[in-house]
Amino acid sequence: MISLKVPATSANMGPGFDCMGLALQLYNIIEVEEISTGLEINILDHTSSFLPKNKKNLVYQSMLKVFDKVKCYPKGLRINLTNNIPITRGLGSSSACVVGGLFAANALTGNQLTKEELILMAAQIEGHPDNSTPAILGGMVVAVLDKNDICYVRNKLPDELKFAVFIPNFPLATKKAREILPKFISHKDAVFNAGRAALMAASLITGDYKNLSVALQDKLHQPYRKKLIPGMKEIFQLCKECGTAGVYLSGAGPTLIAILNERYQEHSEKMAGYLKKHMPNWSLQVISPDNEGIQIQYK
Repeated sequence: MISLKVPATSANMGPGFDCMGLALQLYNIIEVEEISTGLEINILDHTSSFLPKNKKNLVYQSMLKVFDKVKCYPKGLRINLTNNIPITRGLGSSSACVVGGLFAANALTGNQLTKEELILMAAQIEGHPDNSTPAILGGMVVAVLDKNDICYVRNKLPDELKFAVFIPNFPLATKKAREILPKFISHKDAVFNAGRAALMAASLITGDYKNLSVALQDKLHQPYRKKLIPGMKEIFQLCKECGTAGVYLSGAGPTLIAILNERYQEHSEKMAGYLKKHMPNWSLQVISPDNEGIQIQYK
């Protein structure tokens, strides 16, 4: 049996729309093994009530991409899934399925594809590289698709950097979150985001976090998606009052993430207390960055 541990990811990171993301210490577990015949998918958590356990399952669909590419197919498959990453919350749950499926299939077929080939395949399946690439590599990643290639830079994040992850009890479909975005933006807004994306990357790579509150500002997606996320304005204000390094919408949302690098225990306790009293439909987890990316064990 092959066991894979795939981290959650947070994409966009404010101004880095579709090109910046980081991995978090929250994991989906995927176990696969070849069996004599058929397809058996077992989902070992509450998502069993609504995720498909047939050929429509995203992990299985992703595995097929590898089988078709290397022209090698198992006689049958048993797949066990434990989904700890919240579904449709902007924490890379679908990306974890894609990445896990690709790497599982590659391991089953003798690792015929290189990591670089799998990184490109994952980004092409997703349509953008900001979730799948950090899920594979860990750390913070800046990545872009360039025709039939992917270019990226990975940066390890320090353990003392923490992420306050605000998760609501309501979902937000990525399709809906993308549909609300404008088809065209002004030159002024493009310049605004380009400067802040560069400042964001430089701040995290150098460890100089004093400009993060400005670097996380965005005009491409957060102002529009805010309309779909009741409570976003209040949590942004709460994070500002608590003195966090900055706050942003994770992926397509609705999860919000604040970056904590000092007094994170004090800040998180204050924020959790506020949510419990005033916004009980939101929960808070303080999570460390993951610098390993996908991990594979042969049992």
